[in-house]
Amino acid sequence: MIEEKRKNRESAESLIRRFSRRVRQSGVLMQARKSRFRTKDKTRREMISGALYKEKVRKVVNKLKKMGKFEEENFRNVKKKLIKK
Repeated sequence: MIEEKRKNRESAESLIRRFSRRVRQSGVLMQARKSRFRTKDKTRREMISGALYKEKVRKVVNKLKKMGKFEEENFRNVKKKLIKK
């Protein structure tokens, strides 16, 4: 926690200027800005399950393409069915 006390005969503007300079030098703002939009990394289990899901979808899409029945609507239905399982 950064704390600045007012010196004798110091104006409010110079106190604010001194405080803001200390905040910049401490790096608190930079650290807060970096972590603002940070997302958590996926766990190993989540990555594996995601890869398996994508592989299942690819197999079904390839099968539909070979049969000549691949359309966007079929693709959406395939995804819905795989999610429910």
